[in-house]
Amino acid sequence: VALTPLAASPAAVAEGRLVFVQRVGGEVHIDCLEPETGKRFWRHSLPCAYRPRYIANDGPRSTPAIADGFVYVHAVEGQLLCLELATGRVVWERDTCKEFAIPQDFFGVVSSPLVSGELLYQNLGTPGPCVAAFERKTGKLVWGSGPAWGPSCASPVLGRVGGHERLFVFAGGESRPPTGGLVVLDPASGAQAFQYPFRSRTVDSVNGASPVVSGERVFLSASYNTGSACLAAQADGTFAELWTDRHLGLQFSTPVYEDGVLYLLDGVADRAGALVALDPATGATLARTELGWDEELGKDGAKKTQPFTVGEGSLLWADGKLLCLGDNGHLLLLAASREGAKILARAWLFGANESWTPPVVSRGLLYLRQTKPERFGDDPPRLLCYDLRAP
Repeated sequence: VALTPLAASPAAVAEGRLVFVQRVGGEVHIDCLEPETGKRFWRHSLPCAYRPRYIANDGPRSTPAIADGFVYVHAVEGQLLCLELATGRVVWERDTCKEFAIPQDFFGVVSSPLVSGELLYQNLGTPGPCVAAFERKTGKLVWGSGPAWGPSCASPVLGRVGGHERLFVFAGGESRPPTGGLVVLDPASGAQAFQYPFRSRTVDSVNGASPVVSGERVFLSASYNTGSACLAAQADGTFAELWTDRHLGLQFSTPVYEDGVLYLLDGVADRAGALVALDPATGATLARTELGWDEELGKDGAKKTQPFTVGEGSLLWADGKLLCLGDNGHLLLLAASREGAKILARAWLFGANESWTPPVVSRGLLYLRQTKPERFGDDPPRLLCYDLRAP
């Protein structure tokens, strides 16, 4: 699953290669690295003039996709590229914003490409198709579908419900009046099976957390007085609203579904953070574990104690446990169940806030993106690799 960050793009690791997209001045660099050493195999660069409106981070944001010797990138200004994974040669390229006259949204292009079979799926947004499917080998448009909803910060998700494979897209970006929500499509034809309007009434908002398919249900969440909702698949291919909760709304952190439980971070950046275990069938809170602690800080010989929390962090299920990256660079290892969570280990990997890029684990190695300079040191933004393998 390609999780979409608000701050900056995470790495993608597959087929013995790591692909990392970064912005340096007026260029976006697509770098292919050796996963264990960081040695660069190749770089492909694009000119970039994008400037953000709300946060001091100029992208890129979407996660690359790797499949069968190719890598797919949706750049922050709308370029959609396919490159050879081994060489970096461009196989095909389309400028989606120019082709479909899509204006720049609040945070540029954020939604990540999803590759399955012979197709690549992408949330584009009005006035182009809300959702588009491209031949992943040629870039040819196969179908465009969906309502007149703008591009969101969430990424498309595939899931099987009611005996049918379905494409779930949580659309909705900048629009007046604000519109958006869930659109459910046949991934082969683009035929629309269902739509569910669900977006904040605040214009300066987007849908950010990707939908989570859990059995025959799909979970949605959005911030800015929107909340959460869970829908259940029906025999006729539509969905019925199971429950809603106006008090629990996630800005961009996608929940994790495991063993019948939805785990999510209910937090506010730099102020509060808790791991919540939900029953997806009823919306009932099974357990809530506050994740806060004190750190001793030292500067110029003086020491002080400061409280920290995970805030609007990210979750990743790995080897039967939850990895939680807090938005100030703390990494927590959690044992989680419907009864609650226990912190098994905690480390402060870097002292930088707005650490909103989801963690990535591959073959026992953890990849993290520090998107801001150190607050209590001199280290710049960087890509970091940690070894989680047992001795």
